Amino acid sequence: MVATSHPLPETGFLRIWQIVGNPKAEPPIPALIPICRTTFLNGVKSGKYPKPVKLGERTTAWKVQDIRNLIDSIGGAA
Repeated sequence: MVATSHPLPETGFLRIWQIVGNPKAEPPIPALIPICRTTFLNGVKSGKYPKPVKLGERTTAWKVQDIRNLIDSIGGAA
């Protein structure tokens, strides 16, 4: 695995702000994929990006491996 400024865990889940980042958070969360939340969610809806997993009634996340595969497919390294 190539070391980057955004290392991903081997397994688990990522919430949307861990994927698209949140510069207003304390400390700021850097984006793994530099697009806005709405663009990412529209891509999920259209099938361009991976489908999320519902972890609870109000908790949605994405599998780390699905996001890693997405980053690899668009030419990045995670």
